[in-house]
Parts: sequence; C-alpha cells; structure tokens
Amino acid sequence: MGDERDRQARVKEPNRKQGEIRFELPEDTLPPMHPARVLWNVVKTLDLGRFLRHAKAVGGRSGRDTLSPAMKLTLWLYAISQGIGSAREIERLVRTDDAFRWVVGNLHVGHHTLSGFRAGHGEALDALMTDILASLMHKGVLSLELVAQDGMRVRAAATAPSFRSYGSLLECRQQAVLHLKAVLAQADDPAHSTAQHARRAAAARDFQQRVEAAIATVQELQATRKPSAKGPRASTTDAEARVMKMADGGFRPALNIQLATAGSPLGGPRTIVGVRVTNLGSDMNAITPMLDDIERRLHVLSLLLADANHGAHDGIRDAALRGVELLVAVPESSRQPTSDKAATDGALVAWRARMESDEAKKLYKARACLCELMNAHLRTHHGVDQFLVRGVAKATSVVLLGVIASNILQHAATLLA
Repeated sequence: MGDERDRQARVKEPNRKQGEIRFELPEDTLPPMHPARVLWNVVKTLDLGRFLRHAKAVGGRSGRDTLSPAMKLTLWLYAISQGIGSAREIERLVRTDDAFRWVVGNLHVGHHTLSGFRAGHGEALDALMTDILASLMHKGVLSLELVAQDGMRVRAAATAPSFRSYGSLLECRQQAVLHLKAVLAQADDPAHSTAQHARRAAAARDFQQRVEAAIATVQELQATRKPSAKGPRASTTDAEARVMKMADGGFRPALNIQLATAGSPLGGPRTIVGVRVTNLGSDMNAITPMLDDIERRLHVLSLLLADANHGAHDGIRDAALRGVELLVAVPESSRQPTSDKAATDGALVAWRARMESDEAKKLYKARACLCELMNAHLRTHHGVDQFLVRGVAKATSVVLLGVIASNILQHAATLLA
C-alpha cells in the first residue's frame, strides 16, 4: 500500500478563478511583414481627406471625435484580403484575432460603424482607386498597353420569392401601410423599450420604402420592355437586383460586375483599372461605359481585349472613334454581315479583318490570364462571392474595396518605395 501511494501521479489542474495581470504591447503582436502592417503602412501614405468631409467633430466645436478613417479602411482591406466581407464578422474578429486587434489598437468599432463607412463613402473609394492608379503610373509600373475586360455575375442580397408582380406589389403596399400603423400604435406599449420601438418603426418604414421602390421598378420596366405573358417582376428586398443566368446555368437574383485588368501576358502583377457594377444581365453594351471609366481615371488607353459577349457594333464603332484598338472575338452572328450597313461599315470591316490576323490571335490569348484570373481572385479570395448589401451603389462600394485591396497587395512594395 505504501508503494502505491508513493507512485501516485501529482496532477496540476487549471484554476480559472485565480486572477492575474497581463502586460501586452499590441505593436509587438504582429511580425514586421504581416499583411495587416503592410496595408496600414500603404493606407497611411494615401490622402484620406475625402472620408472626413462630412465629419461633425471639428476644431472649435463640441462632439465625439471621429474614428480614424485609416483604421476603418485598413480593417476593411485586411478583412477582404482574408475573404471576409461581413461587418459583423469583423466586429467579432476584432475581439479575438491578433491582426484585427492590432489594426484597431485601443479603439472600439462596431458593425454599424463599419457598414456605414463602407456604404457611405462610394465617391471617396472611387477617388482613392484613381489616386492609387495614378501613383502607379507615375512610378512607371502600370502600363495600359494591354487591358482585358470581362464580367461576372454575383448573387445579390435578394431571394427569388421576393420578386413579385405589379398586382402582388400593390397588395404588399397595403400590408406595409397597415403594418406601419400597427407599429406606431404600439409606441406606448411598456413591454418594449424606447429603443426597441424606434427600431421596429424604422424597420416598418424601411419595408414600406422597399415596396415602393419595387413598384416604381415594375412601372419603369413596363414602360421600357415589350409586353410579355408574365409581365415584369421586382424584388421587395432589393429593387435594383435582376434575375440573371449564372455561370452554372441557373437563374438567380444577381448584379453584373465588369472589371478591366491591365498586365503582361508573360506574368507579373495584374492591376484592375476599371470597375462598373450594373443590373444588366448582358455584357453586350459594356465596352463603351468601361472605356469612359478608364479614360476618366487615366485618360489613355490603346488596346482592349474582350470576349464575344462584348461584341456590340456600337461599342466597336465607339472604340474606333476613340483610337482604341479593340480585340473582341467575332460572334457567330457577326461573321456574315446581315445588312449592307454592317458589310460596309469601316469600323466593323476593320474589326473583322483585325481578328483574322495572326498578331491579333496571339494577343487575344492573353485575355483569359488577365481578366478571368482577377475575377476569380475577387470572388474567391476577396469576399465578393455574394453581396450582403442592397442596391447598385452600395454594391459598387463593396467591389471598389475589393479592387483597392487587390491593387495594394499587388503593388505594396512599389507604393511604399
């Protein structure tokens, strides 16, 4: 018996009731070349004054200080680089992940603030993308000698059952009005706090506004589309979403993202130089707006590649007038002109002849490795697999953040030089 007691193992169990004091310096939690540090260092070199134009807390006035736009922008860019596009998920990670805690430092930021920053600074994000591209051109690392355009459809923040016909939307309007009256009538109900009553009323008004937007959309579609048996339908969740054919062949509510990517067919960094988000399911008329966007930012373009889905005759004529050499695969419907105008139009004749040359065929092979690669990265690595916001404007802000993150990570060393 004595020997057994002597051989009994002594185990030290954890004591979670024992208090302790920890001293931690957030600056030392990340290695020097961590992506969060790199993004922060690049962001601090950029002009972020546009994000503070509407700040209420200014010198000589009372009010709470505005949270650092550099911190919020870096937080979003780092989250997107990790494939995270949810403000609620970022708020959770700020409390648990060392990199997110390092970006925030001793500040606190909630998901409402993050969502408002992303949705409320579309113009500032657009200008920031232009500034980054201008800096890259000034440093001589961005060339527009070869640019490829492609589109991808991304699931919208709407469900298929939310699409309703005009008659069904009128019924929803009546229900929305009655619901708002019922919510306002319960404003004195002691079972709910004042904040809860305010949130319920805001939600009821938001639903009413979305129903009205859907009704306006259906009326607009009725005026512009040809009459059909079913008639147009619109979503009570996102009136700007449209049902589109997706890459897997199915039909779902989506938005169409058009990206223009510059780079070399031999490899190296790719730079997104043009961005457009639309609710048009077809790419056929996307060339002219993209040329406008690129020229607005950089004022120069010499060559643009695109697939046959972009082969609208008006876009080809417009590119010829601008002096842009367009390499677009000739669709089957355009290989044999069906009218005298198409057969004699100088721009169209030159386009068909150009696409038959060996030089054009060789250059056109670079299209997929430029634009399709960046589209795939944006979808799989930069959190643009499905929109969590409603409307084209907010969706554009989401895409701009993804594009800015991509361009910074591609050229971080150059931007910090």
